[in-house]
Amino acid sequence: MENLLTEKLSCQKGVEENTHVPMTVQEACAYLKMPVSTFYYKVKKEGMPVIKQGKHLYIYRDELDKWLESSRKTSLPQSFEEENEALLATHRRKPNVKNW
Repeated sequence: MENLLTEKLSCQKGVEENTHVPMTVQEACAYLKMPVSTFYYKVKKEGMPVIKQGKHLYIYRDELDKWLESSRKTSLPQSFEEENEALLATHRRKPNVKNW
């Protein structure tokens, strides 16, 4: 019984999709659902990891996913209390000074 389970799990692990696939600019834009001009802007300004071969740009899907994950603003979703504290810390008010 254990042999069958381990064999089944090993077969499932071997079916993983290969994500180290080069994509063209048009394929990457379709994958990200963004316009081509925005893609070129992000390559130039935000350092999107691309490979340039002559006039053509290529990007690997797994590198693109890593770049998207690394550019997150918060790594984990915050609880309500943490989010409220962060909001209160950034909110500034004038001091209530009364010189009578």
